[in-house]
Amino acid sequence: MQKNRSYNELDLNELQRDFFLKLKSMGRSQNTLKNYKTDLDCFNHYLLKNDKDTDITNFNMAQVQLYGTYLEEKYNSDNSRRRRVQALRIFFDYLVEQNLFESNPVRKLPTSPKFLDIPRPTPFIDVKTLWVSLLEESTSKNEMLALIARRNQIVMLLIYGAGLKVSDLSKLKTSNIFLDGDSPRVLINHPKRDPYTIPLPPIFKTVLEEYLLKLSDMKIKSATNFDELLFNANPYRILSGSLSPRGLEVIFEDYRKKLQITLTPKALRQACIFKWLTQDHNETLIKEWMGVAPTYSLKLYKEHMLNHIYNENFLGELYKNYLSKD
Repeated sequence: MQKNRSYNELDLNELQRDFFLKLKSMGRSQNTLKNYKTDLDCFNHYLLKNDKDTDITNFNMAQVQLYGTYLEEKYNSDNSRRRRVQALRIFFDYLVEQNLFESNPVRKLPTSPKFLDIPRPTPFIDVKTLWVSLLEESTSKNEMLALIARRNQIVMLLIYGAGLKVSDLSKLKTSNIFLDGDSPRVLINHPKRDPYTIPLPPIFKTVLEEYLLKLSDMKIKSATNFDELLFNANPYRILSGSLSPRGLEVIFEDYRKKLQITLTPKALRQACIFKWLTQDHNETLIKEWMGVAPTYSLKLYKEHMLNHIYNENFLGELYKNYLSKD
């Protein structure tokens, strides 16, 4: 049963517009919004095809089950069915938050099991190419462009070094970094589990100290201050602290096009997972660092290990080479 609501009727199109606006305000990427729209369009088409009203005022468990049957008949892929159920479930969670429904009827519909895609990490040669490009850019005579390059070095090290997602990076604070000798670590505060730390490559300490020194100077020149580790800027000044997930994705898109390499945050993160396996880290630790459940399977990564060998030694070696040129 729905609660009192501010809408005259629960019109599906209006509600979904508001839902997408909320996701956008939360910093969700264009790709994420596109995926949600595609998955919810399946529900919209189902209603139209079956002469259902797009006023979902009385949408209940019986109708949810009919939709589940429709998905079973329409899609052979378990992942396709799972995605569409999850999207509808999250949409109805939003309706509950807006006091439009007392409970979420979709939560009683089981999702299909998730099957993992074969990992497609950034090739090791492309990881090296990106690092060299970032080192070269950090020598720019333009102070702001050099600082942006150093920021991007930090981003790369946190993804390839510690497997962070763009959502982890977006609001990460400088206080989340711990420098302990040659064993720097990053603290992750997960909303559904206890905080945990992930080790970073030894060179991270040197890179971070240089970055923070330059960042401090630029904060003063830009008349701004913030606690976040990353920042948003134009070629002349810092605009604000933090970077949205979409802003981080754009950075990778630019480097991918510029360097003609295989590069996305997800692909670089997968390279990190292969690197951990190459380093013989315990699987339980790897899963903890990935932020996944103990039941998560690394089987596909292990099966493709021989095709994807990574290390992090080159990070420090190349960085020191560039320092010696100054």
